[in-house]
Amino acid sequence: MPRQLGELEDAVMTRVWEWNRPVTVREVLEDLQQERSIAYTTVMTVMDNLHQKGWVRREVEGRAYRYTAVSTRAAYAAALMNEAWSLSDNPAAALVAFFGMMSAEQREALRDAMRIVLPALPEDGAAAADEAGEGEAREAGDGAEPEAGR
Repeated sequence: MPRQLGELEDAVMTRVWEWNRPVTVREVLEDLQQERSIAYTTVMTVMDNLHQKGWVRREVEGRAYRYTAVSTRAAYAAALMNEAWSLSDNPAAALVAFFGMMSAEQREALRDAMRIVLPALPEDGAAAADEAGEGEAREAGDGAEPEAGR
């Protein structure tokens, strides 16, 4: 399971994710220096640590490395949420509490994600949807989407 990135690791990975291309320590350093005073060796150490932890891969180019993200920020966030959820002794209550903390925009994003995921659920997922009353709306053919929070 992934460990949450530290502040500087996150700042470096944010650039790697946003730029979505192989990057050098020098490029990351120059961008970070717009926000803070930081040494080349510090950024080099952080990027080496991220490589050792499996967050980035690197390839030699001349006398330097080019670093590329191994996965996306979305995959990282999902893994963190999954890890936190798996630590709960009551996963259903944890989800209810989590949903209660969501903003309206986050709830809409959740609805959008569920519209994508629900048709792809395995048979046991379809049974669970039917138990929640969602299958009835689909069978009725009215095309109505169930409302969240019911």
